[in-house]
Formats: sequence, C-alpha cells, structure tokens
Amino acid sequence: MMNIKRAKQEIKDAVEAYLFKDEDGEYLLPILRQRPLLLLGAPGIGKTQIMEQVARECSIALVSYTITHHTRQSAIGLPFIAKKCYGGREYSVTEYTMSEIVASIYDKMEETGLQEGILFLDEINCVSETLSPAMLQFLQYKTFGNHAIPKGWVIVAAGNPPEYNKSVREFDVVTLDRLKKIEVEPDYPAWKEYASREGIHPAVLSYLNLRTSNFYKMETTVDGRQFVTPRGWEDLSRILKIYEKLGKKADEELIIQYLQHGQVAKDFAAYLELYENYESDYQVEKILSGEPFEGMLRKLAHAGFDERLSVVGLLLSGLNGSFQECYEDDEEQKLLFGILRNFKERLASGTSSGICFTEAMEVFEEETQRKRKADLLTRTEEKRYQRAGRKLRSFGEKLRKSGLWDSKEGFQVIKEAFDLQQDESGERFERAAARLESAFDFMEAAFQNSQEMVAFLSELNSSFYSVWFLKEYPCERYYTYNQNLLLEEKTREIMRRIREL
Repeated sequence: MMNIKRAKQEIKDAVEAYLFKDEDGEYLLPILRQRPLLLLGAPGIGKTQIMEQVARECSIALVSYTITHHTRQSAIGLPFIAKKCYGGREYSVTEYTMSEIVASIYDKMEETGLQEGILFLDEINCVSETLSPAMLQFLQYKTFGNHAIPKGWVIVAAGNPPEYNKSVREFDVVTLDRLKKIEVEPDYPAWKEYASREGIHPAVLSYLNLRTSNFYKMETTVDGRQFVTPRGWEDLSRILKIYEKLGKKADEELIIQYLQHGQVAKDFAAYLELYENYESDYQVEKILSGEPFEGMLRKLAHAGFDERLSVVGLLLSGLNGSFQECYEDDEEQKLLFGILRNFKERLASGTSSGICFTEAMEVFEEETQRKRKADLLTRTEEKRYQRAGRKLRSFGEKLRKSGLWDSKEGFQVIKEAFDLQQDESGERFERAAARLESAFDFMEAAFQNSQEMVAFLSELNSSFYSVWFLKEYPCERYYTYNQNLLLEEKTREIMRRIREL
C-alpha cells in the first residue's frame, strides 16, 4: 500500500519510461511490454485527479472514461459483414466498427495535436458480465474489437476494492500478471500537501489538523453506509468559499450533503461556527499588519488547546494567502519576461517596435490557446495566463500612445512597463515578509517554545507556498526556531518510541 502522492509518482515514472525513445525514435520498451497500470484504492481519494496532474506535468493528452457507463457495443464497436478472399475464394467475415473509446483517442490527437497520452478507464473491475471478456482482452492485448490503442498511449485503469463495491469482479492471475498493480490508501499528510496548494478552505485544514481521524471514514451502521472522503472535503471547501462570497450561512444540513457521516458532519458544523467566531475575535489581519495585539493575548490566556491551534491556523491561512500572491507574481513575471525577450530578439532584425511586439504577442496567445485546447493548464494557470495577457495588452497600448510604434526605440516603453510590474511585485513581497515577521512577534508573545509554535513551524515547512517563500526570504527567526524546536520535537518522539519498546 502507498499514499496518493507516491502513487502519482509511480504513474508518472511509468509514463516517462514507457514513452522514452531510443536514438531512432522508437519506444525503448516495446508496446506489448508496456504493462497497463491498475490503480486500486478506496473511492474519493483522488485517483482521477492525479491522472489529470500527471498528464499536465508530462505535457501529454488525457482521455478519461468510466467504463461502467459503456455497453459491449460502445466499447468494442458494432459488428458488420466484410468480404475477404482466402485461397482464391471469397468469404463473409465479421468485423467491428471502431470503438467509441479508440475513436475518442484519435479525436483528442486531432484536437490537441498531441500524439501521446494516457487512456484512463475508471471502475475497470465493475464492468458488466457481457463486457468483462472484452475488457480482459483489452488489458492483455490493448485492443478493442479489431482496433488497437495507438502507439504512444499509456493505459491506466482504476477500481475500488471489493469491500466498497458489490459489483467488483476479481481479475484472474493471467490478467494480473500482465498489469502493473498499484494499491493506494487514504493518507492525510499527503493530501494536505495537495490541499495547501489548491487553496482548501482554512477551516477544513484547521479542523483536520485537530481531528485527523475524520479525514477518511467508511462505516456500515444500522442506518446504512456512512462515509467521509477526501473528495467530500474538497467539494465542501469549494462550496464554503462560494457561500462566504454570497453571504450565506453554511450549516449542518449543507455539510452532511458532502460529509455523508452524521457524527463527522455535526462535529465539523460545530467547529466551523467556532472557527468563524475565532476569526472575528482574534482579528488576525490586524495582527499580521503589525497592530498591537495585547487584547488577543489576554483572550488566548484563557483559551483551550483547540482554540489556540485554531488561531495558529488562522495566522497561517493569512500568511499563505500573501505567499501565494507572491508566488503567482513570480510566475507571471516569468511569462512576461519571456514575451519581452521574444520582442527584443525580433527587434534585432525587425522593422518597428509595434510589428515586433504584435508578433511576440501572437506567439504568446497561440501558445496559450494550444495549452488550453490540450487541457494542459490548471485553473490557477489559466487565470495566470489571462492576467499576463491583459498586462501585455496594456503594454501594447502604452507603446501605441507613446508615438514610437513605428520605431525601434519603443522597446524602452515596454521595458519600463515591465519594470513597473516588477517594482509592484517587489512591494508585495516586502509586505508578505513584514506579515511573516509580525506573525512571529505574536507567536513569541503568545506561545514562545510551546507545542503551538511547533505546529506553526511544521505547517510552514509543509505548505507549498510558504516553503517557496522561505527559500526567497531569509527569515532569521524561522531558521532559529526551526532548528531548535523541531529538533527537540524529534528527540521527544524518539524517546517516546524507546519507552514503548
């Protein structure tokens, strides 16, 4: 068993190995030896999402199907009578039209221009009795009916273990011996890494840090099956954010629609109400802005451990918002710099700034459209490209108004606009750094060398955006506390294990 993070890496490694070519452009691993990957794990733990991530990171296409939605005819194609000659005589032979699944691969190749990709078939072990033989043949020989999967396409199948689905069919040894089986189990630390980058609602993360055992549950009770999955937490997070923007109240009746476990839903609903009160009571934004916090310290002096950790979570959420903004700034600047460099190169042999800048913009827009059509942009990346495009168009407008459109001297106009963007990004970075220092001021005054400070440092070390920011900003107190407190924590953990032996 492995967690979803390790499973993703295994799949990515396999895809890169299968698609690796020799000096003659041939796949180093023969097609028939490229074992389909079989991903087995509980429902809702993120199997489909990691396929999307692997496809984007490898810059290949993805075709995804839930195989239980298919009949034998749609999977292998419809039969028709063809005429063939054998030994000088003509015979009627049954052949099949192209499978809908195989056709969709060719459609994706035409649409995106990507000739390599992943064919992902979910619920592979829940197919109907009539489709089961065709699916076993597909896994063994990579064909549907008469039609093979195109070269350069890696097959990944996924399914749930029998305890989660009564329709599961066990694969025989002959089939399993031709597959690369990966078994996945729910793992909160691995999911939390993903969640911090995806912007999961801070109340969800704060709650799960306190109640990690409620991250994943699958129970059969007298009232039927009750469950909580990572998918449920993520979908709940999204609706909570939208409700906040709409000014709507999220209560237990809403929460149980996503966390389909009565006790967990009730517990989180109660925590969410407390969390919202903590937001109001402790005014974290004022703390991060460097305003006096003596009143908050007096409140914390009488607070329980859960409340104190929730305040730490609120601080971290405020910081991560600033860190993410800085990260997006940095990535956006890289896009803009690429266009600026392209523009400058064109000017060396071009006729005018206006024409060269327009051509550089067209290259950027074509690349954006190509990635969009190929589904190679995440939602965050899509917004980043949109922001960069708007800024580039504003640069072009400044060039037009400068009167230097037909001159090579217009480069300086674009460069000054780019430099201004960099200056604004630098100011945001400095504000984020000041917020981090203010957070440490508060943490030192409120908690000093306590478990809360350990939790604060641990979260800084695990969040994608804080790790990135701390590589760019040398925060002396972070390194000092990190070295001293986390070393003490590790020592205590080792001593605890020794005592348990």
